[in-house]
Amino acid sequence: MRRRVVVTGFGLVTPLGNTVEETWSALVAGRSGAARIRRFDPTPFEVTFGCEVKGFDTLAYMDRKEARRSDLFSQYAIAAAQQAVDHAGLAGGFPHPSRSGVVIGTGIGGIGTFEEQCRAFLEKGPSRVSAFFVPMFIPDMAAGLVAMRFGVTGPNYCTVSACASSAHAIGEALRLIQDGDADVMIAGGAEAAITPLAIAGFGNMKALSTRNDDPEGASRPFDKERDGFVMGDGAGVVVVESLEHAERRGARILGEVAGYGMSSDAYHMTQPAPEGRGAQQAMRAALADARLAPSDVAYINAHGTSTPHGDIAETEAVKAVFGAHARRLVFGSTKSMTGHLLGAAGGLEFTICVLIIERGVIPPTINYSTPDPHCDLDCAPNAAVRRRVDVALSNSFGFGGHNVSLAVKRFAA
Repeated sequence: MRRRVVVTGFGLVTPLGNTVEETWSALVAGRSGAARIRRFDPTPFEVTFGCEVKGFDTLAYMDRKEARRSDLFSQYAIAAAQQAVDHAGLAGGFPHPSRSGVVIGTGIGGIGTFEEQCRAFLEKGPSRVSAFFVPMFIPDMAAGLVAMRFGVTGPNYCTVSACASSAHAIGEALRLIQDGDADVMIAGGAEAAITPLAIAGFGNMKALSTRNDDPEGASRPFDKERDGFVMGDGAGVVVVESLEHAERRGARILGEVAGYGMSSDAYHMTQPAPEGRGAQQAMRAALADARLAPSDVAYINAHGTSTPHGDIAETEAVKAVFGAHARRLVFGSTKSMTGHLLGAAGGLEFTICVLIIERGVIPPTINYSTPDPHCDLDCAPNAAVRRRVDVALSNSFGFGGHNVSLAVKRFAA
């Protein structure tokens, strides 16, 4: 018998709000987080908009000295982790620190720090590079800082698999608890990649939407007129623990992490495998791991990035795995509102799945106006849907062919 693993807390910093409740309210209302970029002047760029985090108060979570020594992606991770730990009722401390750990994923890490220090090096010379450059930039530092904050000394590392990073992080946390290496884990992801270099790079590879005159309408998963994804920033972090550990301390249980499936396309650097073969394999593996039938699933949070090829491949994968049941479930993309948080997307979207199960409302896929015959499943177009969901899947697929599907279900004693 494997140990059951449950969710007891979550925290979010997103383009829609700096808390879970702010984000959830905007999702249900169908609001977009896209706008013209404010972090730098985007005028010279082909793409001038993104889904930035707005009004984030770093000093609500750390002092000025700590803030100066941590990249923005780490600050988002710390904020979301603090929210999750508070929500889980662990703010007073973890009962067994050596049995508690952290896995925080990121696709890019401290690219803002990297760009800043490169400028200092090129313009002022090597002596002007900060002594904190390396620890601020490296992708594992968010996990390290979160562990330091809460004094947990169990497993601690970072998953880096592009846009599947934080889904891998939650899956790895599940395995660590199931295998007995930990009792409680802080897991998820963070990203702060709306920077000049990243926008130029993604833009020049033609991955981004170029609807500069209509940022809020740019992310349009499954719509025939989609033309690329919209960059997003933020963090999504959950607290997961063994059922025994949660019950022993009287924690409120929000949902159960039921299954973890992963695969590799082994096909192309950026394009999905034909017919979503890798996505099929990951979803089947998640269902098998969870001991669930396809017909048990009522909702899939699609990777659904609003790219021409990706949305078709994922739709074909869902049809292949779920058969006739694919037309009875909701297959929606909240990236229509949040944009694509890259390495943080899985943490955010897994949390959304838990909220849907808890609250009985499925957020819409907005900006759906022109049907695409290749993307013809129910995406809850433009309006939230009230529906009981007992089982949900969260899909995350990354450049390099990394695929993850996480299954979460309503907790039953």
